[in-house]
Amino acid sequence: MESNATNEFVPQKLPLNIAIVGGGKACKFFLEFLKNEPFPFLNIKLLGVCDIEPQADGLLMAKKMGIYTTNNFRNLFKIKNLDSIIELTDSREVLLDLIKFRPKRVGIVEHNIGRLLISLFTINQRLKSAEHQVMLEKMSSDFLIQQSNAAIVVLNTDFTIAEANESYLKIVHKSKEEAIGAYCYKLFYRLSAPCSAARPVLKCPMVETLRTGKSAHVIHEAPFSKDHASYRNIVTYPLVDKSGEIIRIIEILTDITDEISPRWEKRIEELKADLNKIVQEDRMISLGKLAASCVHEINNPIQGLLTFSHLMKETLAEGMPGSEDLEKFKKFLSLMSNELERCGNIISGLLSFSHQSTTGFNDVDLNEILKEVITLTSHKMELQNIYLNTELSTRPLSIQGDVNHLQQCFLNLIFNAIEAMPQGGQLTIISKLDSTQKRARIEIQDSGYGIAEEDFDHIFDPFFTTREDDEGTGLGLSIVYGIVKNHGGNIKVNSQVKKGSSFILNFPTITSGRIRGRNA
Repeated sequence: MESNATNEFVPQKLPLNIAIVGGGKACKFFLEFLKNEPFPFLNIKLLGVCDIEPQADGLLMAKKMGIYTTNNFRNLFKIKNLDSIIELTDSREVLLDLIKFRPKRVGIVEHNIGRLLISLFTINQRLKSAEHQVMLEKMSSDFLIQQSNAAIVVLNTDFTIAEANESYLKIVHKSKEEAIGAYCYKLFYRLSAPCSAARPVLKCPMVETLRTGKSAHVIHEAPFSKDHASYRNIVTYPLVDKSGEIIRIIEILTDITDEISPRWEKRIEELKADLNKIVQEDRMISLGKLAASCVHEINNPIQGLLTFSHLMKETLAEGMPGSEDLEKFKKFLSLMSNELERCGNIISGLLSFSHQSTTGFNDVDLNEILKEVITLTSHKMELQNIYLNTELSTRPLSIQGDVNHLQQCFLNLIFNAIEAMPQGGQLTIISKLDSTQKRARIEIQDSGYGIAEEDFDHIFDPFFTTREDDEGTGLGLSIVYGIVKNHGGNIKVNSQVKKGSSFILNFPTITSGRIRGRNA
């Protein structure tokens, strides 16, 4: 008789190294479950258990099984090849500390999700055919519908929503019919592309999970918060098929505003003070760059003045000047007067820029600030053979802003554009008013070497730079980002290697009401 063994489902085990924080009864049940029920699809290894109570049931059982135990959860982070930590203490404080101090690549599983895993593992133990896969998906769906403490959504690998629970639907203000099949980034953030592409500074845990095959975690400010900022802890977990390929992603969103807001508000105040200091220090660096280019700009008029004065002196040495000589003197004096005025304007601009006015938000016109910065940098562009094209709004772009900070913001972007065109090129500066959105839009385009794809996600990171040593601090764009956000605005970047870059800034105008960024 021919064997039917070839028709049986032969699972390929996925290794999973875990540790548990909370060595009580739930931990003991989990240990007994692992001990008595083998999983055909998972090779689970429990590498450590933590509890501050030395007589806790689960901790004692773990010791008997030869599993590493400790009373300090940070010791678990030293375990090699650790994938995830299951939190079974039911303590928000412990959960937040685990999230805060965990090493990169180590996922944190909440206690209620731990119970879900146990239930899923029970179903998983019976997976021996395609019919059981349906049972697993049904179990996941049922849990999502019943779960109420956290917003949970199941995502397909193309970022479309496969399933969502009531908590998630309340957040996005959509019905299940409207949510299923929609793109998560469009539904949650109103973006037209995945978060990490539309907003490079907005890290996407799903992208990280798809890239690594492991759990990922971020904390995001919740969009569309009306009265005050709110924050959500977002964790993603991969769902894989029998071959180990990721087929879906579970994303869990937990509101942690009450726990994190007081600490963040204090830190934000500290960062605001630091930002003022950093901007002023960056202004001094910029002043040095401007002064260096102004030396060349002032040198030419001075040489002209010397030439004219020598000619006049030689003419006078020959005797009383005639009528023709006097006409030449008039032309010389007119040219000398214009050149002296030009030098005076350059020096006045530098002195004005070096003076730090009282910091704070006032009614300002972005067009006027742009014109001042363009005047300061125009000679540097000429020296570098850069053609400047300006398309400034004919209407005032009035916002609530800090003049010093906005000057530095535009100056850093223009300096970056100039440095991206060492052999010359074209710089375009555009300003316009979007009356519908009540936003002021500033765009600075260059025809330089562009931004490499691998650098795109890091351009706003502090101290990140692609320049050679000693050619920059790497703070320019991070300062720009901080200033724009502090003014309630946003920044978008478009770039192509060897074709150039475009930085687009949007600020709320005075008529659009209170600027959230002033207090952020």
